[in-house]
Amino acid sequence: MAFSSTFSPTTETNLSAETDPRLKPTPDYGTLGPGADVSVAAASPTTTARRKRNPPAGMVLAGAIGMLGAMLVASSRSPHPVWAQFTQTASPQKTAPASEKDLGELDRMKPQKQAETLLELAVGHSRRAVEQISSRVDRWNGSVEWNSQIATLTTAALNSNDMRVRESGVEVELAAYGLAKNSESLGYLLRTVESSDRRQKAWALWALGLMANRGVETGRIVEVLNSHLRDADPDSRRWAVEGLALSGSDEAIRPLLATMHDDASPMVRETAACSVAESGLFTQEQRITAVPQLLSYTEDVAVDAQTRQWAFQALGDIAHQRLGNNTRAWRRWYEQQR
Repeated sequence: MAFSSTFSPTTETNLSAETDPRLKPTPDYGTLGPGADVSVAAASPTTTARRKRNPPAGMVLAGAIGMLGAMLVASSRSPHPVWAQFTQTASPQKTAPASEKDLGELDRMKPQKQAETLLELAVGHSRRAVEQISSRVDRWNGSVEWNSQIATLTTAALNSNDMRVRESGVEVELAAYGLAKNSESLGYLLRTVESSDRRQKAWALWALGLMANRGVETGRIVEVLNSHLRDADPDSRRWAVEGLALSGSDEAIRPLLATMHDDASPMVRETAACSVAESGLFTQEQRITAVPQLLSYTEDVAVDAQTRQWAFQALGDIAHQRLGNNTRAWRRWYEQQR
């Protein structure tokens, strides 16, 4: 369902509106080397990165150039409000769609083709493909590279209404980034998230959410992401919100609700509302826990009219009900659910 809003993210920053990895094919801010030898490599959504062990320091500069290229490509796209974009699911660009019979040929395929085929089938709600991704993904790290097909498929997966498909998208994205689910990769991300380069920082905040969702020191990552909700730059706060939504952690709900209520940026408040309502990796049960606070926002004179409207929008998306801007009706619905 499209979200109608007069707010355009471009009024605050061009970067955030044009490079949201959840709403468009995930921007390739640079892929990472396998395992403990984590480093940034130059790449763009249409070019793959060469992975080398013990890469020279110059690769960091090359990675920044690759990220800038991705930004320039994205800047040609027209921005839309955050919530409306989330409902626009990408479809894989492929002349011969994958089919279930391809599953029998998997072992003959290279890892790159395996990942693309299985994720396309998963987006089409193939349970077998989801299971195959889970069983194979740890063997893909270092062998699957980021390209336009993976970008399109991960976007479609993260927009799926099936949580298992969203999780498959997370797994493939981490593999394509070259991020092993270990302390070495986490250490790299924790260093990168403090970068003064806004592109690298945005990517690290996003990738930390992916790692947290896969159980890599989730509590620690959530604390780090929470700390960036206090950054002076609204764009950084927005990406911290995205990371928290991806984490799927119970502990992420409260700070997202607080951000929706208190943040000075309409862009950040809207992203937080969308994260609580439908984006990210929260279960329906987790989203329901946000309902009491959302109900209070609909009557809170301390919030502006647009944020109150987002609260009603979030209630509708969580409940799959259309009770309009009627707080009393929403309270009756919630009491019946309890």
